[in-house]
Amino acid sequence: MPKLKVNGREVEFEKGMTVLQACELAGAEVPRFCYHERLKIAGNCRMCLVEVTPGPPKPAASCAMPAADGMEIKTDSPMVKKAREGVMEFLLINHPLDCPICDQGGECDLQDQAMAYGRGSNRFNEKKRAVKDKYIGPLVKTFMTRCIHCTRCIRFLDDVAGVSEMGATGRGEDMEVGTFIEKSISSELSGNIIDLCPVGALTSLPYSFKARSWELSKTESIDIHDAVGCNIRIDARGNEVMRILPRLNEDINEEWISDKSRFSYDGLKTQRLDKPMLRKDGKLVPVSWDEAIGTIIKKIKSTNSDKIAAIAGDLADCESMYVLKEMMLGIGSDNIDCRQDEAKLDASLRASYLFNTTIAGIEQADACLLVGTNPRFEAPLVNTRIRKRWLKGGFPIASIGPSANLTYEINNIGDSTEILEEILSGSHEFSKILEAAEKPIIIVGYGALTRRDGAAILNNISEICQKFGVVKEGWNGFNVLHKVASRVGGLDIGFVPQKGGKDVADILAGIGQEAIEILYLLGADEIDMSVLNKSGKNKSSFVIYQGHHGDAGAHNADVILPGSAYTEKNATYVNLEGRVQRTKLAVFPPGEAREDWKILNELSARLGVGKNYQNIEQLRSKIEQEIPHFAIVSEIAPAVWGKFSAKNRMSKEPFEETIENFYMTDPISRSSMTMAKCVAEFIEPRKKKKIANG
Repeated sequence: MPKLKVNGREVEFEKGMTVLQACELAGAEVPRFCYHERLKIAGNCRMCLVEVTPGPPKPAASCAMPAADGMEIKTDSPMVKKAREGVMEFLLINHPLDCPICDQGGECDLQDQAMAYGRGSNRFNEKKRAVKDKYIGPLVKTFMTRCIHCTRCIRFLDDVAGVSEMGATGRGEDMEVGTFIEKSISSELSGNIIDLCPVGALTSLPYSFKARSWELSKTESIDIHDAVGCNIRIDARGNEVMRILPRLNEDINEEWISDKSRFSYDGLKTQRLDKPMLRKDGKLVPVSWDEAIGTIIKKIKSTNSDKIAAIAGDLADCESMYVLKEMMLGIGSDNIDCRQDEAKLDASLRASYLFNTTIAGIEQADACLLVGTNPRFEAPLVNTRIRKRWLKGGFPIASIGPSANLTYEINNIGDSTEILEEILSGSHEFSKILEAAEKPIIIVGYGALTRRDGAAILNNISEICQKFGVVKEGWNGFNVLHKVASRVGGLDIGFVPQKGGKDVADILAGIGQEAIEILYLLGADEIDMSVLNKSGKNKSSFVIYQGHHGDAGAHNADVILPGSAYTEKNATYVNLEGRVQRTKLAVFPPGEAREDWKILNELSARLGVGKNYQNIEQLRSKIEQEIPHFAIVSEIAPAVWGKFSAKNRMSKEPFEETIENFYMTDPISRSSMTMAKCVAEFIEPRKKKKIANG
């Protein structure tokens, strides 16, 4: 490997590295504003100047200069010090002195580097320029006079988000960063430019003037608004979540999160369930925990077990699903299901419902087939990985389903299952691409899985995988793109019908009849609520709702048990790859609400069918004994490939979209005022345009 010296210390570096990267290998700090390791090099802030020998007799921009064998680099010479002071002085010529009111205060790169590398005084007495603030949407607040033209925001939207909606106009003193024509940034990742901005030019609009960074307690956790399991940091003051930021994880979300993950936290404060409630004389009234649980116990004991059912919702954690499953089996009921959208997934074969390639593994693939999925809105951070791989070239992507703008070029080869039959037979042109690829991947979405013929589609795709080497020794390119956080954990736990029990469709069909008399909803709000409506045919079935928001399920319940949101409990989730991860309690549940597993633990203990766990560690130990891969936290236990069960034949119905509204997909985001503004800004105009176009 080539070698160079940094401040007299010799280091080896990989060919293709820049001088800045080589300096970091040597442990030498180099200040920068425009450079970011995940964005294209711009070289326009000039803060990363170093002295290079042999080289030009002036400071060189280390971010844009390739490292070469035998170089000698100085990062702390008098020449470098003077040059950095000059650059900092120029950067501060027009920068306003409003640190006391700036939301970036306390975590501002310009503040920190001005202290470390600035002169401490400014020789310019001319008037500072002022730039008009620009409206770029309901999420990001602009103060463009503070902008230092690092262009990180422009490059992020171009390179990572794939939405080229920001740029620079003018030159020199007249240069301004903006959206050319004033409009909202139509990216589901736009909030990341807040983190990238090294000054206070771009800040969070919902968080504006709310708190200072040093006032906040910081808790490392995971996001549950989709199945990716992005690593996040929850910042809270007292018992209120003030903001949510991404946390670095190269294998999952790198350092990005979606706008829904970042901004929907204000939904945690509204429409909360904070007291147990019981329906009396047709109205829900607050009661004590003892009365609520006592009513449930009395009802269960007086009902035949085969007429009791439970459905787990999209945000349910693994511990609560496990205890609920134990309780249901303990009372003799096999009617349990976590697939409230009726996805045709087989819990007995783990590889059949995982994203087996892994998110990071997408970067190794050389061909991709999307079936019934829109990853841009179903899993934005999976979509950024696909785009990242596509940008490197040599990555043909085809899709079967409705056409969509996925931020990269795709070949939409149709929206019918007949295309899958043609690919399997080898008569379709994409068959040749799969056959020639060394590491092809197929990504199956809920547009295929929730159809009546979902199992047949899965079986067909498994045959394609076998025939064209999508699954082979050392490579598994079969992937299911889940949309919800609880699904993989629920399937791992086996929260599916047992020994001929009823699934979601059969459970709902039995409501209001003699088939199902008691229904336990563990945060299940996405099922067909019309069958639970008390003013409709459901006048006899008893509905128990356990959750944290007064959403659809709570409106149709006879008993409400207030649970905890993901920021208010220590809980386990399994992401779409099969990676076990855990949330951590950042704030306490409101009012009399409790952690979900504790509610179910008390209920099952009083029914005389539970294990009565003393703490969550004891419960987790029991789960790990039964399901060993739950003991491997933050890692992936590979799943063994097997034969899919062939069921029925595929119908010729076209694939349909499964997410119409990205910003409101769960009780938290539906309660968020910020997400409501996004819907008004982005979704409603799209609907009106669609109606106008027929």
